[in-house]
Amino acid sequence: MQHTRTWSDVYGSACADFEGRAGGHAWAVAAPPHHAGALAAQLDALDGKGRVLLVVHDGLTPLLAALREADPRGVLVVAERALSSGPAVSVPARMVDDAGGIEYAEGGDFPAWTGADDAGAGAGECAAASAVASLGVPVVVSGPDGVRAALEAWMDRTPHGR
Repeated sequence: MQHTRTWSDVYGSACADFEGRAGGHAWAVAAPPHHAGALAAQLDALDGKGRVLLVVHDGLTPLLAALREADPRGVLVVAERALSSGPAVSVPARMVDDAGGIEYAEGGDFPAWTGADDAGAGAGECAAASAVASLGVPVVVSGPDGVRAALEAWMDRTPHGR
């Protein structure tokens, strides 16, 4: 896929669009800043149709806002390791006053989730995956080094996906 645009949203999240061949679906990759370093290279090397939105977020409110706007077919969440499912999580409520001058609420209760893949990875807590599940969007959780492979496998399982 080809990187076409980069921007920062109102929450300070770094966002980037990657475009593939014509057709396909809109996907999203969500990563915390400490896992973002190698993701652009993996998405550049991705062989697929459609487009991928990369969202480098710090917190769940910025992630949820980006996904509501993008309305992707599925979201690949980057975590410490691949996971196949996770329990419900409760994130303590707090107000965030970022450097951009906006204040927003963070936290809430998010549901248990089951991954949309057959990775056979173990279960584990992942607040970002629970947040994605709260939107009713399919989710896959991958470790930082497996993003390209996980996304290509998901596209292969999806009609008109790759």
